[in-house]
Amino acid sequence: MAFEEKRAWFMAIVALAGYAVYATIVLSRATGRPLAEVPYAGTMLWTIGLGIVAGIVLGILNGIASREDGLQVDERDREIGRFGDHVGQSFIAIGGVSAMALAMVEAAHFWIANVLYLCFVLSAVLGSLAKIAAYRRGLQ
Repeated sequence: MAFEEKRAWFMAIVALAGYAVYATIVLSRATGRPLAEVPYAGTMLWTIGLGIVAGIVLGILNGIASREDGLQVDERDREIGRFGDHVGQSFIAIGGVSAMALAMVEAAHFWIANVLYLCFVLSAVLGSLAKIAAYRRGLQ
């Protein structure tokens, strides 16, 4: 498996795991009250921060483990990276527009923050899945 493909796998797994932990904690705090009243900011910041740290650590470990395989990135890797980034960036735009719409209807901060977080996670996961698919099936 190519170095960049492993990075894509790690990014998808870390993004999903971080969001799953966040959602589990926030939903467990609801206990019958509206979700918009649940304290979420600290949990969101911690899961995002820990996700960044986990991504960095996994990247370093991947680099160490892949030393013998070579870490060179060729033209194919760059094209696949651009393709995955384009797929993922669409969800960044969707998240921005959704958050703007929620702000216009004066939705609670909880919903605005959560739609942005969800779209960032979807961006990372779908961008990574696009890269993985391109490595496995080829880039057309």
